[in-house]
Amino acid sequence: MERDDTLLQVTDLHTSFATGRGTVRAVDGVSLTLAAGRTLGIVGESGSGKTVLARSIMGLLPKRGATRTGSIRFEGQEIGELSPKDLRDFWGRQMAMIFQDPMTSLNPVMKIGKQITEAIHEHLEVDRSHAREMAVALLRSVRIPEPERRMKEYPHQLSGGMRQRVCIAVALACGPALLFADEPTTALDVTVQAQVLELIAQQQRERHMATIMITHDLGVVAGRADEIAVMYAGRIVERAPTAVLFSELRMPYTQALLSSIPRLDQPSHARLSTIPGRPPNLITPPPGCRFAPRCAFAQDRCRTEEPPLVAGDAPGHEYRCWFPVDPPSRRPATGTPVGAPNGGEA
Repeated sequence: MERDDTLLQVTDLHTSFATGRGTVRAVDGVSLTLAAGRTLGIVGESGSGKTVLARSIMGLLPKRGATRTGSIRFEGQEIGELSPKDLRDFWGRQMAMIFQDPMTSLNPVMKIGKQITEAIHEHLEVDRSHAREMAVALLRSVRIPEPERRMKEYPHQLSGGMRQRVCIAVALACGPALLFADEPTTALDVTVQAQVLELIAQQQRERHMATIMITHDLGVVAGRADEIAVMYAGRIVERAPTAVLFSELRMPYTQALLSSIPRLDQPSHARLSTIPGRPPNLITPPPGCRFAPRCAFAQDRCRTEEPPLVAGDAPGHEYRCWFPVDPPSRRPATGTPVGAPNGGEA
């Protein structure tokens, strides 16, 4: 009998927010699983529900106006109904998050060392001297030079890349089994982005830690995730192992995201490909496929019937589309435009 190494299992998760204009269904029926030591990339435009999904799993939602339903199991334990006190014990040691903006996620009036040792003291029974040694070792492990001196500095004294490394150190302080990285390279230059992503990957390998990488850029997770889930309007619209997604993608939205990535073989001033229109209003989403108003291949059925999540040809591949595009692996070298539908699969 095979051993079940499932670390996280989310089933039919719904998260909504009450507003003056109506109820926003930010996460609408998401299910996913993640095994220990594996990496899941969650990709989508701003407003697709990526960050809300991560915060819903961790229980980091506002106390008022937010409603969450569904099952969240971590190592077989249902954590969706844990009390705030129990969640505080759960954070850090089991799950941790690297937030988008290190300048706002770090306390501007607290020294770096204090911010790291605070997490250690909260969850681990160690004395002050040992906690400081652990903090210095963490800063060194995330490649911060002169870690003893940085312990005495404030966030504003560090560069953006250094602040993000400190956030990684804080998240790793108690050795979590699952790390959420929410747009960890936001506002960083390309060189520093690569360094931060490689640092997260290295820490994951050394600690056998599972990671959920949240980004709007398919290129960020292309070589770093074992599996990719594409989100649109609060739902997963395509999911597959990484290699399968890029060779067998079927959802027009996934194709549009891929086409919007700048290419090195294009002239330096070439116009970038964009997705027309804007994401739907999640208070009153359109009938049928939520991507239909922006999809170049939408037909009448797309505007009236909501497509289910169906299985693709490859194991682990699912997509949500009435008229999926021809996968890249089946397109002829010439003659078929990129993203042309295959005539309709249901």
